[in-house]
Amino acid sequence: MNAVICREVHRHFGDVRAVDGVDLTIAGHQIFGLLGPNGSGKTTLLNQLQGLDTPTSGTVEVLGLDPIRQREQLALRMGSQLQESTTIPRLTVAEAVKTFAAFYPQTREVDPLLAELGLTPKAGTRIERLSGGQRQRVFIALALIHDPELLFLDELTSAVDPQARLAIWDVLRDLRGQGRTIVITTHSMAEAEALCDRIAIIDHGRIIAEGTCAELIARHASGTTLRLQTGAPVDPESLKTVDGVTAVTRDGSDLVIVGQGQFSPKVMAKLAAESIEVTSMNIQEASLEDVFLNLTGRAMREGE
Repeated sequence: MNAVICREVHRHFGDVRAVDGVDLTIAGHQIFGLLGPNGSGKTTLLNQLQGLDTPTSGTVEVLGLDPIRQREQLALRMGSQLQESTTIPRLTVAEAVKTFAAFYPQTREVDPLLAELGLTPKAGTRIERLSGGQRQRVFIALALIHDPELLFLDELTSAVDPQARLAIWDVLRDLRGQGRTIVITTHSMAEAEALCDRIAIIDHGRIIAEGTCAELIARHASGTTLRLQTGAPVDPESLKTVDGVTAVTRDGSDLVIVGQGQFSPKVMAKLAAESIEVTSMNIQEASLEDVFLNLTGRAMREGE
């Protein structure tokens, strides 16, 4: 069963087309990443999927329901953690979770849920005294208290330390293993690569690429990048004739060579034949970050 289906979804604010004809299907039982630069439309789209905003046109179906007309039914099956999540800071962890549990007709037991998220030692601690990572796990607990099958998590790990981030990743993998569907937004390409079964990149209100991480890299950023510093000047044009090389540019003092296959040893052999010493070398395989920058550009963006 598909968890989310969008067909020709638009959301306009005056002349601004925040969402501009999105077609998107998210299958169940996976972690799906929605990536995009600031102002791309991802938060507006996420709000529509959760019934927090109404499309200007098009259709949205979440768990077979209309997020606007059937919002109450959907709320019982969906959990959300918004980018600016908060709760009453002087409540303890257990008090906060029990308070949220009162909003639903059926909920999970609080103590086992806290144990599942590694929060049992902090059950009696006030929210205001928790670390950033612990607080984010509390917000996951609040989203899970009614045992939803679908979770929306918006920039969940944007302000936590590396150890807390890895712990939260383990939590999300466990939730997927339980059969839940998780839709995340993130600016961390490493996070998307580590977690997501499938990824969609949105820009200017449109989905511009979708697939697995490996598929996206193969389509939009295939190849290897070789960065060199040399003891003598090198004419970039002379290396473009090497078999497998597709581009040669300069980045400051670095010579940047992009190519396919086993081109690196051939480049080194050519430089050696010309008695040019290589003083520094770095090889980088294509990554999701390369895909993202190739598709959306490198210019700074204003916020949504």
